[in-house]
Amino acid sequence: MTIRLGWFTAGRGPGSLGMFEHTLSAIDGGSLDASIDFVFMQRERGEGAGSDSFMDLATRRDIPLLTLSSARFRHEHGGVFASHREEYDAQVVELIKPYHVDVCVLAGYLLILSPLLIEASIFVNLHPALPDGPIGLWQQVIWRLIDDRASETGNMTLIVTKELDRGPQLTYDRVPIIGKGFDSLWAEARSGPTDLLKSTAGEAHPLFRAIRAAGVRREPALLLETLKAMAQGALSAVNPPKVPIDLTKEVEASLSSI
Repeated sequence: MTIRLGWFTAGRGPGSLGMFEHTLSAIDGGSLDASIDFVFMQRERGEGAGSDSFMDLATRRDIPLLTLSSARFRHEHGGVFASHREEYDAQVVELIKPYHVDVCVLAGYLLILSPLLIEASIFVNLHPALPDGPIGLWQQVIWRLIDDRASETGNMTLIVTKELDRGPQLTYDRVPIIGKGFDSLWAEARSGPTDLLKSTAGEAHPLFRAIRAAGVRREPALLLETLKAMAQGALSAVNPPKVPIDLTKEVEASLSSI
């Protein structure tokens, strides 16, 4: 069945654009039975080269583009956003109301959703960890993996709820972070406490960067395979599985196309 998608993003960097392009390519090629009915961006033109490029692509593809600058909104409210989140999201709800989509994808969207927006649609988010892995920002996840001397990480998709990163889990993939390309980096990292790594090299540390790169490389594939499962009827966002579906095999098989 054709699934109708809304796409939420800041469009700030190449990763966000890459996921969008990867999904569009699958739709064009017929491997994903879906339509992207609108793109909502928390930026407006002129706020960044990355987001402007994203807007250009959506426009070329005749996809309705909805924008509402969160930076401008924050400025208009004295530099405070959190206490006015529902006011911002109320405007977002009005913008997306004409579009009756099955699922909204959060792909590089940098804002926490208020309950008002969560109730307006079904939102699927990507989180850079295994189902039983760390929660929080991706930077926090990676430092926790290093702290725990983890042998693997992963990505998962989940339904957004009021409880951050704790909604019903849909799919995941496993990503090894030991072996070739990692063991020498772990040996260097183990030479001192993690706090020392944070205060010296920080996110520029080779191990931190390698873990991040391994996960990011697989994000477009996991999102696409998840959407394919929905379109094929093997997965429902309305009735999520009791146990998330392991799509590692499918993700690894598709890496060559990313």
